[in-house]
Amino acid sequence: MTIDIAITPIIERLAIYIWPFVRIGAFLMVMPLIGGSFVPTRVRLLLAVALTAVLAPVIPTMPSLDVLSAAGLVTVIQEVAIGAAMGFLVQLVFDAIALGGQVIGMSMGLGFAVFLDRARGVNIPVLGQLFLLLGMLVFLSMDGHLALIRLLAESFHAWPITVGGLTLPVLSELLVWTGQMFVYAMKIALPAITALLVVNLSFGIMSRAAPTLNLFAVGFPVAMLLGFAVIFLNMGVLVENVTAFLDRTLVLISQLMQL
Repeated sequence: MTIDIAITPIIERLAIYIWPFVRIGAFLMVMPLIGGSFVPTRVRLLLAVALTAVLAPVIPTMPSLDVLSAAGLVTVIQEVAIGAAMGFLVQLVFDAIALGGQVIGMSMGLGFAVFLDRARGVNIPVLGQLFLLLGMLVFLSMDGHLALIRLLAESFHAWPITVGGLTLPVLSELLVWTGQMFVYAMKIALPAITALLVVNLSFGIMSRAAPTLNLFAVGFPVAMLLGFAVIFLNMGVLVENVTAFLDRTLVLISQLMQL
């Protein structure tokens, strides 16, 4: 009995940090940059502990729940779902960038040049990896990581622990928003695809006019050079689309907190 009395205040004190840590840890495991497998697990764990220590004093009062109870297990599942959903929304932005780069690479004939994406554990075209790195630089340049930390802190006020969580309207909005990944991927790839389509049509006409022309020896280098030129000239469009998609995603997260 004496041991229980002595341990109870310690457990209640730790609960102030345990519940936020679950949501923050799930968020860091899914979000881009930090959530990739190339970031050691210990680094993500230490970052989650540091963010918890900073945010815990400024968030609402934590509930007095036993972590090993049924209510505590449900609460853990809710917190993991909230953190993972917020990280998933931001991850869609980078998936759109990588998809747009893959489409351009396939159109240029660079589909065979693949690179291991350690963040996803699969091989993607090198051009898609290049676009992904550029998107990460844009994300950091516009202080997207700081905006995510701010939204993470606000989420504890919008979705208090053990109260509400991911309701059906929120889940519905998440499913609908996944389609925006393909929309912005097409916006990123459309300029290069249009230019390469014109080149392919031109070589098709040339093949009819000069059947002896070796299109594989001429068309492949021309398509590749023109593709790189179009990518260079439309780099501003890439930055604009990435910025717009990130802004809309951050606004969506803020709107979901009000549902």
